[in-house]
Amino acid sequence: MGTRHQARERALQILFQYDIHGKSGLWLDVFWKENEASGEARAFAERLVAGVLEQKPELDALITKYATNWKISRMPIVDRNILRAGVYELMWMDDVPARVTMNEAVELAKSFGDDEASKFVNGVLDQVLNKELTLAVKKSEASGMKGLGSKEPGE
Repeated sequence: MGTRHQARERALQILFQYDIHGKSGLWLDVFWKENEASGEARAFAERLVAGVLEQKPELDALITKYATNWKISRMPIVDRNILRAGVYELMWMDDVPARVTMNEAVELAKSFGDDEASKFVNGVLDQVLNKELTLAVKKSEASGMKGLGSKEPGE
């Protein structure tokens, strides 16, 4: 398992807990004691979690805009947190290629979501990537790399 893949799994698990508890606390210390991760994986996970929590209102607005007929509050907790992390990566993490973000989000949905989660996540992230003007550069990079099989460092 790649470092960043593991980091994304840990970030998803932490975001899930934030959705349940509403804030950090003892559970976060316990989580890191029970779920080993390299320093690099932990740093990436913490960067992703902090970004999602900081941008949550904007992330939720974007997800709601592109998740036709879905309210963020009605989505399964796993799906909405995969989407939050994926949209955050697309919008605010310039060092992560869009294609990697999309692939990783779909894989997380397959691992942690129900049978339809991967299609739902892929559809919403695809809409964000293709319709948000601020993502034009990432969109062109993603379409220009199709079929090259490239991965980001640490994958």
